[in-house]
Amino acid sequence: MRATWKDAVLAESDETVVVEGNHYFPAESIKREHFRESGTHTVCPWKGTASYYDVVVGGEVNGDAAWYYPEPSDAAKQIKDRVAFWRGVRVE
Repeated sequence: MRATWKDAVLAESDETVVVEGNHYFPAESIKREHFRESGTHTVCPWKGTASYYDVVVGGEVNGDAAWYYPEPSDAAKQIKDRVAFWRGVRVE
């Protein structure tokens, strides 16, 4: 699987985990130069508290376009150390 935005590859892996239709990429597969910590956090009743990254490509920012669960619940432990995408990021 490959995640792209603005023709830049953000992550690439043969080992994604799919939860609720979202591919979660291993953290080591993301291209760190395109990620900036965001202050946003949301809570999922069964996965726990999510943290977000802004995706940055060529000076353009896609706010909160990637998320991860630093400490997922036991029910979602399979997505620990993994990153998922939305907001126009293509995953194919």
